[in-house]
Amino acid sequence: MANIKSAIKRANKAKVRALRNRAVKSTVKTAIKRFEEAVNNNKVEDAKILLRKAIKVIDKAASKGILHKNNAANKKSRLAKLYNKIAG
Repeated sequence: MANIKSAIKRANKAKVRALRNRAVKSTVKTAIKRFEEAVNNNKVEDAKILLRKAIKVIDKAASKGILHKNNAANKKSRLAKLYNKIAG
């Protein structure tokens, strides 16, 4: 454990940030899972709405630095490819 006051503060900040990052990553995974579920059930209209939501969540995570921009782009590309398969 840190002894210096500033190091203690930094450790506390790191814990808070880690919790926030974990929450955002969880939100991203949930949005993707819901979209994939709609795709698997061939619900095109639901999938369209959920795709937009998933992309929005992924973009927010990337802009905050929680996901790398290339990782976010790969996720969005994969989801778009899935949607295009069922959309036509």
